[in-house]
Amino acid sequence: MTFQQTLKTNLQEYLQRGGHIDERLPECPDVEEQWKNIGAAYLPDGIREFNSYPTVSLGWMMLIGMAVTKMWDDDWQAFLKHDHPYEHIRDQRGYDETDEYILEDILRLSPDEQKAMSKLAGDTAERVYGLYLHEHFEPGTPAAFKGYCDCLQQLYLMGMAVELKALGYKMQKVNG
Repeated sequence: MTFQQTLKTNLQEYLQRGGHIDERLPECPDVEEQWKNIGAAYLPDGIREFNSYPTVSLGWMMLIGMAVTKMWDDDWQAFLKHDHPYEHIRDQRGYDETDEYILEDILRLSPDEQKAMSKLAGDTAERVYGLYLHEHFEPGTPAAFKGYCDCLQQLYLMGMAVELKALGYKMQKVNG
């Protein structure tokens, strides 16, 4: 099993156990297709923060996945007008307040919901960081970089899944 498969399986089981996602992972090609652009744009900020604040660097990608999904549900055409969607989100309040901007202004959560979602993103990021450390990647190597990118991608996709469930989307097999 590849590291990315390990991450996906572990996170899916964890988030499903907590009732945050459905048994079947959602498919949302519009949001999924944004990963390359958003992931590449996030890397300079995420890598810079990773050594000192690994769970922030990782967990914020889950929140970004949620934010993109919420914008997809609200007004996808408005989202697509931004040439640099990650930078647009980050620059509303600056990198250090990206999480607050997402929780308050994009997801529009109550203070209690914000606290719960911050905890979920933080706990999920800690779990991913533990899996990353368990791989014993040599710092500064291509394998370590790929492992970090795999972590970000899975957190983005799990953020999408969490938000789709929160928005009421049901991932069920349709007979037809």
